[in-house]
Amino acid sequence: GAAAGWRSPGCWCGHCTGRPPLLRPRLQVRSAGLSPSRFGLLSSRDTDFNSFVTRTNTCGELRSAHVGQKVTLYGWIQYQRQGLFLVLRDFQGLTQVVIPQDEAHSHVKELLSNAPVESVVQVTGTVSPRPLGQQNPKMPTGDIEVKAEAAEILNSCKKLPFEIKDFIKKSEALRMQYRYLDLRSSRLQSNLRLRSRLVMKMREYLCNLHGFVDVETPTLFKRTPGGAKEFLVPSREAGKFYSLPQSPQQFKQLLMVGGLDRYFQVARCYRDEGSRPDRQPEFTQIDIEMSFVDQAGIQRLIEGLLQHSWPEERGSIMTPFPSMTYEEALAEYGTDKPDTRFGMQIVDISDVLRGSNIHFVQNALSYPHGSIRAICIPQGVRYLKNKDLESLKESAKSQFNQEIMEVVRRPDGSLKSLLTKFLGEKEQSELIQALNMQEDDVMLLAAGEHKQVCSALGALRLLSADLLEAAGLALRDPTAFHFLWVVDFPLFLPKAENPTELESAHHPFTAPHPSDASLLYSDPTKVRSQHYDLVLNGNEVGGGSIRIHSAEQQRFVLEKVLKEDSEVLSHLIEALEFGAPPHGGIALGLDRLISLIVDAPSIRDVIAFPKSFRGRDLMGNAPDYVTPEELEPYHIQVSWPLEEKEAKKN
Repeated sequence: GAAAGWRSPGCWCGHCTGRPPLLRPRLQVRSAGLSPSRFGLLSSRDTDFNSFVTRTNTCGELRSAHVGQKVTLYGWIQYQRQGLFLVLRDFQGLTQVVIPQDEAHSHVKELLSNAPVESVVQVTGTVSPRPLGQQNPKMPTGDIEVKAEAAEILNSCKKLPFEIKDFIKKSEALRMQYRYLDLRSSRLQSNLRLRSRLVMKMREYLCNLHGFVDVETPTLFKRTPGGAKEFLVPSREAGKFYSLPQSPQQFKQLLMVGGLDRYFQVARCYRDEGSRPDRQPEFTQIDIEMSFVDQAGIQRLIEGLLQHSWPEERGSIMTPFPSMTYEEALAEYGTDKPDTRFGMQIVDISDVLRGSNIHFVQNALSYPHGSIRAICIPQGVRYLKNKDLESLKESAKSQFNQEIMEVVRRPDGSLKSLLTKFLGEKEQSELIQALNMQEDDVMLLAAGEHKQVCSALGALRLLSADLLEAAGLALRDPTAFHFLWVVDFPLFLPKAENPTELESAHHPFTAPHPSDASLLYSDPTKVRSQHYDLVLNGNEVGGGSIRIHSAEQQRFVLEKVLKEDSEVLSHLIEALEFGAPPHGGIALGLDRLISLIVDAPSIRDVIAFPKSFRGRDLMGNAPDYVTPEELEPYHIQVSWPLEEKEAKKN
């Protein structure tokens, strides 16, 4: 075989390659007689969609060059008109099929004329040019038609619950109940195929170009302290349960201890987060871990990965991505996931108003973390109604307990507000300059504790953008993709339910910032972390960190800072004692990333079989009841609420 130029595709020994052992050559798939598509090297234009099947062509590929050819097509009837022609659809496109009118083909005419829409048919016929003036430039196959000579109804379709057309509005509940029909829509077909191509390119970049190892990690494990709630799975041992992992975090760290060096996985993850409108109880992430790496190395890897796998039809993305600290993001945008596609940043005007006699301003500035900040809504007078401004102020009050004052700049350049009588000309001029206010702009001003003020204004910034765009002012380019790294997060945050206790801002395995390592033992609230988030257009699409690789430090964080029982993680802590290398990683949220790339209104539009926002499968009616007999091996009895007992009886 070696003499004939053949070698085993998985072997890189000297006998098969003609080179010294272990010197892996470039992929010589042509000379080896292997298919380049095995290695993800072919573009979609080179793909053979008709291999292994009995059709000759897809419904989306016929062109004028095929005129005169006899073809066999398979697909669904999208449309049929008066027994004259029909439109046949498959995954790749549409083809117009002319129904024969002559007596010799009367059986074909009867078959195709009476077949219900969405029936599956086989059509054999000859490709012909469309008559002059009947070409359809909106269809890739619009220059030709197929004159049917033979046909077969492979499966007839009963009355549809909704039309399979993208422009027909359907309730999401109905779409999910009949998901297999919804999947026929061109939008979902396109989304799922783009997702598949992107993941394939990611595998190519990580495995073929950078030596990562694709490892599947267990789905049944034990609970992890902190973080999101996990699903429990009963075992046959009384009182003992598995947990479905919210991420493969512990396993990928253990793989680094095991010396794998570079790991990745297209990982299924699970979180029992209840009713969250745009979350899924099961989701997919691109999970990555590396040994001997720092934060900058992980960032370069992800930038290269996204640039390599980015869909050509979405333009190009520029690297390196910009970066800002957590504190900068909070101060300028009021959130740790800023949408940088538009301005309206938060501006600190504390110094401008420090000398004023405004009571609430002076009261706010008297506190250690007091601050006066504002945002400027461009052309707010022109595009926003009074009810819009009132709704913005009410939103800040209800969500953040934050009062908001509005200031308008009139066409003559003066300011209109309840505050202006307390401000001199110099202060008013400085206020206009600080926010670069133009005529008809509206300023929203807030005073109080720094984080609360920034969070409230950050939320109002986004709400204002929605209102402005609804009124016709274009702010955010829907075709633009603005990536951003957010770094230097705090390592710990006060618990919402008990601010005297701390919880991990990311997770308990995140390493402290090298500059703050000593503070971990004296003042953990001031420690920054080596945690980094990747943000795209105001959405978090990835998060990771450099990990703690010292068993002593990991035990201290769990026991002394977080007050957690370290025994739950004894296996990981013990592993760190056996020469664990420094390591770090990241996980990209695949569902969220794809939904942003295709501009889908929900992540459910990029998942083949999603759950409803209540976590239910409306198609298969899951979760469902099981019998007491089925529960018996797991030592579980269900205690029914009284109303459910009555409902089950009836």
